[in-house]
Amino acid sequence: MEEVGIYFNGIFVKVPAELTVLQAARQQDFDIPTLCHHPDLTSEGHCRLCVVEVGEYPHTRLVNSCTYPVANGLHVQTHSERVLKARRLVLELLLARAPQAKIVRELAADHGVDETRFQVADPEERCILCGLCVRACREIVGVAAISMAFRSPEKLVTTPFQEKSEACIGCGSCAFVCPTDVIPYTEKNGIRTIWGRDFELVPCNVCGNYIAPRAQLEHWAKITGDPVENFFVCRDCR
Repeated sequence: MEEVGIYFNGIFVKVPAELTVLQAARQQDFDIPTLCHHPDLTSEGHCRLCVVEVGEYPHTRLVNSCTYPVANGLHVQTHSERVLKARRLVLELLLARAPQAKIVRELAADHGVDETRFQVADPEERCILCGLCVRACREIVGVAAISMAFRSPEKLVTTPFQEKSEACIGCGSCAFVCPTDVIPYTEKNGIRTIWGRDFELVPCNVCGNYIAPRAQLEHWAKITGDPVENFFVCRDCR
């Protein structure tokens, strides 16, 4: 595996050449905050919180560490004053966007940001438009049941035409990956409700515990080519 030598805050380390700066930082235990990154999803740099300063003084610039590739001899500052100033601005914008998002308030407090100078459109909003739910549905589940719609300031995550999505399989991946817990779903009497649709939960043939929505198991069967009945036994009972 090819490696490159880079500097994090003046400390020289060697990392795999195919990594981004954020991936390399995490591998080497350098802390860089982020709200829109997931190791199993494509990085798109939505939240801008992972900004770092690259280059050598006076020729430096701010970049998103989640999309910026490592390179031999690269100098990275993860907590310079310029970086911290940029992160504080980003957190003010996020506070204005989603004032009820607990993780945003916590990160803001950690950076000394108690309030935002920007106008708050919805005091109850929690969605930060990170796109993790959309990417998980598209890249991991493979159904693309939700997407971003409209332009700012009306931009939101929704189903096609804001109607019940026939593509949704009720897996809940979007809710599980959401950093602000803004996607609600309920489970009651063998029914999971999410995105305005009810999904029948299939019980395990052995223990009787619910496994997943029938639509999700049918999706797995279609992908694998196996009979759907093969998925009617939970992992613990196999």
